[in-house]
Amino acid sequence: MGWLERLHEDIATAHGRDPAAHSNLEILLTYPGVHALAIYRAGHGLWVRGYEVPARLLSHLGRALTGIEIHPGATIGRRFFIDHGMGVVIGETTEIGDDCHIFQGVTLGGTSTRREKRHPTLKDGVVVGAGAKIIGAVTIGEHARIGAGAVVVSSVPPDATVVGVPGHIVAFTDRSNDTVQHLPDPGWDRLSDLESRLDALENRLNERPGLGSPNGTGGTNGVARESTNGEGREVRRPDAEVTP
Repeated sequence: MGWLERLHEDIATAHGRDPAAHSNLEILLTYPGVHALAIYRAGHGLWVRGYEVPARLLSHLGRALTGIEIHPGATIGRRFFIDHGMGVVIGETTEIGDDCHIFQGVTLGGTSTRREKRHPTLKDGVVVGAGAKIIGAVTIGEHARIGAGAVVVSSVPPDATVVGVPGHIVAFTDRSNDTVQHLPDPGWDRLSDLESRLDALENRLNERPGLGSPNGTGGTNGVARESTNGEGREVRRPDAEVTP
């Protein structure tokens, strides 16, 4: 496929993925993701022919123009869409399959300093939300979804949905009928349990004389009198007014 056909396909992909797109001309002139891909393909052509410095210079120019940094050594499939795009970084050994979709602020980065495969592999149909970070030579399976802001440092199976820091699987999608099977979320369960315990504690405090009533039953101005071993002490509600 020639560069003109690829450009036409990129525009059609943007038109199909972005409901804010109104015309092909608008996409061609104003979509930085489309511009970044066109510049990447030119740089990648130079890179595979051994012209590494010109390829990097072209990549640098693309970053300055679009805010999107794609290393010319990366491998990118067809119908790849970068939505908004600002702050996207795609490393040298990254491999991206067909029909993938990423949003602004995504980093496909590496952890190793050795000259080896050190960046992620995204299989076909992967969606990566805004600000997500996928680090290391991990593999994101077909049609997996990475939530916004997630930090992924291990491989993800196909059709999984990953959220959080560090990223963990919360659901699987059944593509045969478009249903989603949600998995237990230990983090959310702990927060729910904590909220329940706080509610119970508030109820117990409200049941105590002088602490639960607005006027401070058993005291004045929100002050209750309690007795411990025959000696009285004052307990003041936090919202009580202090008068001289």
